[in-house]
Amino acid sequence: MLGDYDAMATIAVKNLKSARKFYEDKLGFKVVHTEGEEAVAYKSGKSQLLVYRSQFVGTNKATAATWMVDDVEGLVKELKAKGIAFEHYDMPGLTLKGDVHIAGKNKNAWFKDPDGNIIALVSA
Repeated sequence: MLGDYDAMATIAVKNLKSARKFYEDKLGFKVVHTEGEEAVAYKSGKSQLLVYRSQFVGTNKATAATWMVDDVEGLVKELKAKGIAFEHYDMPGLTLKGDVHIAGKNKNAWFKDPDGNIIALVSA
């Protein structure tokens, strides 16, 4: 049923203009379409990411969206060069190496957007 369709991550922000600078300039997303000053959809691989203005910004304390990437460490280095700060978590079974959390062959990194939404990078 729903497993046959693409999913779209949705991320709430306070100020769409400043969020666009972050998602476009820092993260490199390309606009697919906009809905005035309320929302912008970005291409993300074969799916899309919707960033929208909401009064409930900052209420999610868990990961808002996760990207499966080929080179977590390389992407972390690239994003750090653009001023992205990475989160460090103390979780059982994870070892922190720089800004990358490692569990066996799995590598993970987390950072926040300007509104505090947690974004994850996970080894594909």
